[in-house]
Amino acid sequence: MFNILTLNKIAAVGTSRLGDNYSYGDDVQNPDAVLVRSASMHEMEFGDNLLAIARAGAGTNNIPKDKCTEQGIVVFNTPGANANAVKELVVAGMLLASRKITEGIEWEKTTLKGNGDAVGKMVEKGKSQFVGPELKGKTLGVIGLGAIGILVANCAVDLGMDVIGFDPFMSVPNALKLEPAVKLMKSAEDVMTACDYLTIHVPLLPDTKDMVDADMIAKMKDGVRILNFSRDGLVNSTAVLEAVKSGKVAKYVTDFATDDILGEENIICMPHLGASTPESEDNCAVMACDQVKEYLENGNIINSVNFPALSVPKSGDVRFCVMHKNIPELLKKVLSEVKGNVENMSSKTRGDYAYTIIDVAGGDAANAEAMAAVEGVIRVRAI
Repeated sequence: MFNILTLNKIAAVGTSRLGDNYSYGDDVQNPDAVLVRSASMHEMEFGDNLLAIARAGAGTNNIPKDKCTEQGIVVFNTPGANANAVKELVVAGMLLASRKITEGIEWEKTTLKGNGDAVGKMVEKGKSQFVGPELKGKTLGVIGLGAIGILVANCAVDLGMDVIGFDPFMSVPNALKLEPAVKLMKSAEDVMTACDYLTIHVPLLPDTKDMVDADMIAKMKDGVRILNFSRDGLVNSTAVLEAVKSGKVAKYVTDFATDDILGEENIICMPHLGASTPESEDNCAVMACDQVKEYLENGNIINSVNFPALSVPKSGDVRFCVMHKNIPELLKKVLSEVKGNVENMSSKTRGDYAYTIIDVAGGDAANAEAMAAVEGVIRVRAI
């Protein structure tokens, strides 16, 4: 029996896939795995039996990944599961950044209400103050061409926009999904200085924090329109507020409200709605639960953010799942502790860490303790 702790509400369409061998809920003690959405785990203490944490979403800033890696806890996310939901909101954000839709609606509610038959004439007289440009023919810059960025870029092409993009880590499968009309640039700065609209789809890391700051904004086109539906901290709020007030930035639309920009003219803040669709929540729950189940039952890792992906069919009598440092000669020492015949061994590395699966015929699960004692080994499971 596996025990799964849910720190947030996880859609039943996902948890129902776990099966009878699982107990799950928000009051589970000593969990084997944790399912989480937005709850912060940085202050949590992890028990020795915790094997996995699955984030039902793409970002994992709420999870202490370094701590998890050191303790041999696999952290999963669900890339692409909410991509369409975010893409649709980004498109809505581009329209809101262009046409003064929210301003016009607010004007009607606060100014026109109560004027009876005169409302129609007042609308015609006052609507000119809400004029805004069309998207067609404008240049959209996309920083980050992952699951979401690709969908946004391709949709913008369909809307008649000229699209330029940059992603130093774009995979071959993602490149094949990108519309040929999207022009790839040599750097993020090349994108940001050439676009009329800018949308960012990268994780928040030390080298991406404040990637849009006062210096970068100064290099952009006058009247640029900036969208941030990725992570708070990618755009420096102080810099963008000053740029909006000066007119350098025509509009800033974000899914991450901060006190300093709320209520400011030409800034639209949404309450983190990117993945807030029933379809997205279902997709994330299904993917997160499937990944946890596959790891707990078979040791296969899919979509981990701290250990390498490794999935192999199970053979032999015992499967040893070894998390270890990526150092020379370590596996030789681990294999010397194996009793039985090694039928299959697969290993992958990710930076300073590695993950190895060893299937053994005639093996003894008790060997896991001896394997774990090898210097540089973090954790060993026997399945």
